[in-house]
Amino acid sequence: MLNLTIDGKKVSVEKGTTVLHAARKLGIEIPTLCYHEGVSPYGACRVCLVEVVKGIKTGLTTSCTCLAEEGMEVKSDSPRVLESRKLMVELLLARCPEAEKVKDLARKMGIEGVRFKREDKECILCGLCVRVCQEIIEASVIGFINRGANREVETPFQAQSDVCIGCGACSSVCPTEAIKIKEMFDKRILETWHTELELKSCKICGRYFVPKKELEHLKEKIELPEDIFEICTDCKRKSLTGKIGEIKTGAI
Repeated sequence: MLNLTIDGKKVSVEKGTTVLHAARKLGIEIPTLCYHEGVSPYGACRVCLVEVVKGIKTGLTTSCTCLAEEGMEVKSDSPRVLESRKLMVELLLARCPEAEKVKDLARKMGIEGVRFKREDKECILCGLCVRVCQEIIEASVIGFINRGANREVETPFQAQSDVCIGCGACSSVCPTEAIKIKEMFDKRILETWHTELELKSCKICGRYFVPKKELEHLKEKIELPEDIFEICTDCKRKSLTGKIGEIKTGAI
């Protein structure tokens, strides 16, 4: 176990624990935007900044990527940390002024306006969608393109992806709801990724419920009876409820 101090409070954690998790163990809340438990940390948004004291020197670092060390001293609420976080959030607010999570953070930090040029974008370039697609779905449909002010997340050649399964995992982790997905009859349209996929219809109710490519992907990953992939969630639930009722009444 490693022993460190955060805001004057001592804590012991296992080797490999990040400062963010060590702080949470103490009940110290550090704001995040680009962090998610399910994927590797990236430190893109810089909102989780903390100050690490090393002798007479101090430095700012992202708590989601910084590993705890024996004897480490961390400050999560020093004036330097709070001002730096406010600056990061102000920059994000200028970039994505309509993003609810960014606006909420800005309100909590007392930011009433921005001093920077307004961009009216939706993506904060946190990379969560890229990481979940690569690490969890193992499809690597999207990635970063360009540099500096022109940096963005896109599909190869900004065209329809041949490997996208339409699962929507990218949208589910996006903190700003920048990834647009809609369904029109028998199609799932991922507008952000220029991709359109056919949906599978439930063999019981006939409702279209999941992209066919996503089912093919699941069949390769999970060994389950074929019928599981033919029925929508609602019909599965109704079927299970019916069986439970039969068991209770002694019908089976």
